[in-house]
Amino acid sequence: MAQQGQAVCAKIREAERLFFLIFTMAKASKKSPKQDSSKGTYNAESITVLEGLEPVRKRPGMYIGTTGPDGLHHLIWEVFDNSRDEAMGGHADDIEVTLLPNNRVRVADNGRGIPVGIHKQTKVSALETIMTTLHAGGKFGGDGYKVSGGLHGVGVSVVNALSTYTKAEVHVDGGYHIQEYDRGKARAKVKKVSSSDWQGTIITFDADPQIFPEIKYEWNRIVSHLRQQAYLIKGVRITINDAREYPGKIDLADVRYFRDLELLVPSMGFYFEGGLKSLVTYNNRFQTPVHDTVFYVEKEVDNVQVEVALQYVDDISSRITAFANNTYNSEGGTHITGFKTALTRTLNNYSKKNTSGKEDDNFTGDDVLEGLTAIVSVKLREIQFEGQTKGKLGSVEARGAVETVFSEAFSDFLGEHPDEARAILGKATLAMKARKAAKAAKDSVLRKGALDGMTLPGKLADCQSKDASESEVFIVEGDSAGGSSKQGRDRRTQAVLPLRGKILNVERARLDKMLASNEIRNLVIAMGTAIGDLFDISKLRYHKIIIATDADVDGAHIRTLLLTLFYRYFKGVIEGGFLYIAQPPLYKISVGKEVHYAYTDAERDAVYKKLGVAPSFAEITEESEGGEEEEEEDDEKEKNSKQPKAKKLRTQRYKGLGEMNPEELWETTMDPERRVLKQVKIEDAQDADRVFDILMGTDVPARKSFIQSNAKTAKLDI
Repeated sequence: MAQQGQAVCAKIREAERLFFLIFTMAKASKKSPKQDSSKGTYNAESITVLEGLEPVRKRPGMYIGTTGPDGLHHLIWEVFDNSRDEAMGGHADDIEVTLLPNNRVRVADNGRGIPVGIHKQTKVSALETIMTTLHAGGKFGGDGYKVSGGLHGVGVSVVNALSTYTKAEVHVDGGYHIQEYDRGKARAKVKKVSSSDWQGTIITFDADPQIFPEIKYEWNRIVSHLRQQAYLIKGVRITINDAREYPGKIDLADVRYFRDLELLVPSMGFYFEGGLKSLVTYNNRFQTPVHDTVFYVEKEVDNVQVEVALQYVDDISSRITAFANNTYNSEGGTHITGFKTALTRTLNNYSKKNTSGKEDDNFTGDDVLEGLTAIVSVKLREIQFEGQTKGKLGSVEARGAVETVFSEAFSDFLGEHPDEARAILGKATLAMKARKAAKAAKDSVLRKGALDGMTLPGKLADCQSKDASESEVFIVEGDSAGGSSKQGRDRRTQAVLPLRGKILNVERARLDKMLASNEIRNLVIAMGTAIGDLFDISKLRYHKIIIATDADVDGAHIRTLLLTLFYRYFKGVIEGGFLYIAQPPLYKISVGKEVHYAYTDAERDAVYKKLGVAPSFAEITEESEGGEEEEEEDDEKEKNSKQPKAKKLRTQRYKGLGEMNPEELWETTMDPERRVLKQVKIEDAQDADRVFDILMGTDVPARKSFIQSNAKTAKLDI
């Protein structure tokens, strides 16, 4: 013991000596800034200055959020936003976005045209300044734009920096001007090509493959975004053209508006006079309205223009969409805070004046939001967003303006439309009763468990690790798959939770009914996050929640039910990147002792080709028993025979995880080194909400129409 103590003391002294040396070196480096920089010192020579648009190429994520599909499409939004700002100012009424061959994109508008005169500060054309300089534009003051979605002045210059080629064509002051750029640097000065009787701007760009791993524009995403913008700008026509397969009979560079061509291409145009009222009606097209009249108000207070439209529907979810200067705010902001506050207060005041409800029967924010579809749009001259991607509005004055305008107008609406008012109050009252019932059920299941130490579900085979970052849980279908998974897993980091049958469809179920389901309650307890207002993502026990259902129709249905549950009640799990879908193999191909696994039909055929077997001659069986015994018999016959027998090829089609033995399940589906997982993400929340409404809601005609429209793309397992 004494020797051990001396050893420990020696280690402590050595650590102290090293710390003293490090501290002394640090002090010395402060006194001697001219030391050799190659030895790791930090001095003036260590500072790198990135000029022009170099910072954008060095750190693109700072400007467009990501270099994945979201960032790629963000390039289109940035260029389109400049045209949209022209329209918001009343200077343009026609915008066209065209997808050209070779992944080229062009955005044209009939606005005022970017100025081409010499800029006093930069000594070059204003066009070149805007296209090649960060924080340069007409949105920082002056009379260029009264209202603008742009804030930082980095939009089109960022697109220029992240493109291999950009071309700006400007029709302004009676002339047609052109300037071209390579990765943000101008090829030459702005050139006047000819005179022009038109006015407007055309920006064409090629996204840089050095920045974006995959350049693939999604037509539906672009159409959805621009349709939404068309609702927000009354009287402006927005056209989207898909000319990626254009045969090239006419030089596209000579085309001002692509829709003018006699040779038509896939195109879609939007023009709405109804504005936000039309957008609410469109969002509710698969819902049953509680009241017919859509509420709408538009008014300016304290230099803040407020526009709100809403309608209640027979649903338990709310859909609130926020815009600031026509920029979509996915995370809401101050205007949404003001709207929710005013909505709750207004309905409570109206209820007290016009009903005989009890004093303590006040609506909460959740009560009045249930079944609500609302659009809140504000326009400010000086606007503050949180971040370049403008996901959340930070302007304080927006809250007060929305509260004032909406409270007054909605109070008048309730008084002037008594039938609509009764329907809205009835909807909120039903939500309040359900909330109280759900609270009682939740208290008995979750709060009691948190206080008394609720044990984990009996069917859960938990992992040994208590570190959530390395722990994962497989949600499997049935006891058979559960048994194989429990035997094949890595017990240290992998947990298994078998589900019995199909869980409750939560699309139309309230919290109290959900918690009455054993399967859902077990899942909630296993995750550790609780549910409802007690939900806390920081208490998630596993950072990989893996849905592993069978590869058949029932398995797909169970997977859809689970995705509905997570999307409606555990969206934070999806947004945090914790939800995955396992991809077990579809086929096991055996030739003697040689085994191959195929996850798709294409992979199966590739294995056949490698083995020299035509797919039409391969025998596929769904039997999972007797395979190894038959192989042993063949091997025994080969030993006893003078002539070696040709190995027989067998292909087994897996229907479920329960058909695999633990070893097969581990090496194909559970082994982190070899498995295939699909991460669940929310790319378009509004579109996801619509799909869940159609597939899991009560509107049968809408579901039938959806199935008929998408039948050709379905992959049937027959």
